[in-house]
Amino acid sequence: MTDHVVTLDLDGVTDKAGLMDRCARALELPDWFGRNWDALADSLRDPSVWPEAAADKELLVVVRNWRPYAEARPEEWAIAQEVFTEASGGRSGLTVALALGRPQP
Repeated sequence: MTDHVVTLDLDGVTDKAGLMDRCARALELPDWFGRNWDALADSLRDPSVWPEAAADKELLVVVRNWRPYAEARPEEWAIAQEVFTEASGGRSGLTVALALGRPQP
């Protein structure tokens, strides 16, 4: 199995609603996606709702430009990290990686 890579770019995200919108778009989540933490966790653990190109593959989600959101909303970011960690810890074939990149001046 090869990985299917999805980039979750959080540039400009300032709140949970923005994060959920970016997740829905990047992961091509269905219209019924609830845009809450439980719905995100369920979607990340369920390969049947992953992008079609990820079918029968492992999914690698690379989160970019997350630091400004993490600094602006540390409590929300802590929950997001928990969701990413728990979802990728199962047998779903999901890996979530935080891109460090270069720090902003």
